[in-house]
Amino acid sequence: MSDTREVSFTGIHLVGIEQLQKRWGWFVAMGIVMVVLGATAIGYSVLFTLASMVFIGWLMVIGGLLQTAHAFGCKEWGGFFVDLLAGILYAVAGFLIIAHPAATALALTLLIAVLLIFSGIFRIVLAIAVRFHNSGWLILHGIINLLLGISICQDWPLSGLWVIGLFIGVDMLFNGWSLIMLGLAAKGLPKQDH
Repeated sequence: MSDTREVSFTGIHLVGIEQLQKRWGWFVAMGIVMVVLGATAIGYSVLFTLASMVFIGWLMVIGGLLQTAHAFGCKEWGGFFVDLLAGILYAVAGFLIIAHPAATALALTLLIAVLLIFSGIFRIVLAIAVRFHNSGWLILHGIINLLLGISICQDWPLSGLWVIGLFIGVDMLFNGWSLIMLGLAAKGLPKQDH
């Protein structure tokens, strides 16, 4: 039975606070694991980039094979050929990714850089065109995105070998620290009366 009781703590309503307090150590432990994995991913960003491409490739192969099998299981359906073609394309694309993870990483990194540049420009223009409270943060976010995108493009194609692994590592690192801080904060909360 889960704890769905709401508790007010400094004006913030928390659901399941008792569970969080009971298992604060698990949050801290999981956070430490994520920090270690994130630091490892940053240190071995090329390896993590290539491994993530191979993983995505295998997911596409498995999905393609399942969709192809589904198509043959529903031959009478009017969309049989579309279903079959989609399954075959997924499987072929997956095999290509597995066979050429570095090329896939290069292409994906270039796409990420372009998206960062355009989202940065969009955020800056939006913040300037539509003035609102704290729009400076949106401008800062846009500038950071723009600079990240430009720096990735300037170092491309070499950046294609490490950017994805670095991004995965940074995300895992921040996720880990968030879990550690949440667990430590839960440990310090006063026990609730029933």
